[in-house]
Amino acid sequence: MVHMELSRIMISETSDHQIIVLKEKDGQRSFPIVIGLHEAWAIDRAVKEIPTPRPLTHDLLSDVITQLSGGIERVEISDLKNNTFYAKIIISQNGNDVEIDSRPSDAIALAVQGNTPIYVAKSVLEEVCKWENI
Repeated sequence: MVHMELSRIMISETSDHQIIVLKEKDGQRSFPIVIGLHEAWAIDRAVKEIPTPRPLTHDLLSDVITQLSGGIERVEISDLKNNTFYAKIIISQNGNDVEIDSRPSDAIALAVQGNTPIYVAKSVLEEVCKWENI
């Protein structure tokens, strides 16, 4: 796994597709992921630490995990199949790690909200870097 960080969020209110860019924490490689508008807003809100009067979906999920004595340890972009990224949210609960299947946008929204590390599988990073060199 390669440690990554959120580098950019590109939001266009005239498009259904938004873009986030992940960059290698200790390197130069980066790649974009296309996400939905609501997820982009959630990530942007978390980055800018904008409070909401009531919990939104990602706030709710984070609160549920905490109330169930869990903590988000890390998120992983674990696979790439047919140009679709797959992610996992790794939750530590009572000394056990639990892997939850997730869309990358939701996992990254939770990671940014909780300042949680983001990792990408080496095979995924190598594949997307091939795209950049075409």
